[in-house]
Amino acid sequence: MKLGDYLDKDLVLYDLVSGSKPEVLAELLTPVGEKYPEMDTDHAVRVLLDRENLGTTGIGDGIAIPHGKLEDLEQVIVVVGRSVSGVEFTALDHKPCTIFFLVLAPEKVAGMHLRILAQVSRVLKDEAFRREFIGAEDFEALWKLLEEV
Repeated sequence: MKLGDYLDKDLVLYDLVSGSKPEVLAELLTPVGEKYPEMDTDHAVRVLLDRENLGTTGIGDGIAIPHGKLEDLEQVIVVVGRSVSGVEFTALDHKPCTIFFLVLAPEKVAGMHLRILAQVSRVLKDEAFRREFIGAEDFEALWKLLEEV
């Protein structure tokens, strides 16, 4: 499985500006709402926040992998975001998150959802990848890095 196959250039945010967990989730979902206008992104934010209340998806090392399932979704959607300044995301290591991979999945496709989350985790374990991700000089450099994972 290649993570790059599930990424969409329109759903990569090079420079997140939000400063809180609810704001960054809404910001990550903004391009999803533009690409899929039928999606209720406010509902998606609530689903993601409900998931966060079960336990943070800020896993440490500057990484957050917010995820949730939506009834009306037809396919898995992956949104990638980068915040150079970092966002307080109640991460396990109590440090701000700079790398975001948001995963939305249809309720009925649990297996694919879990495989994508596992692949995201594997990619993000690589310290060199994380350095390149944060150090990407522009959007195109970030996209090129993501296409290859």
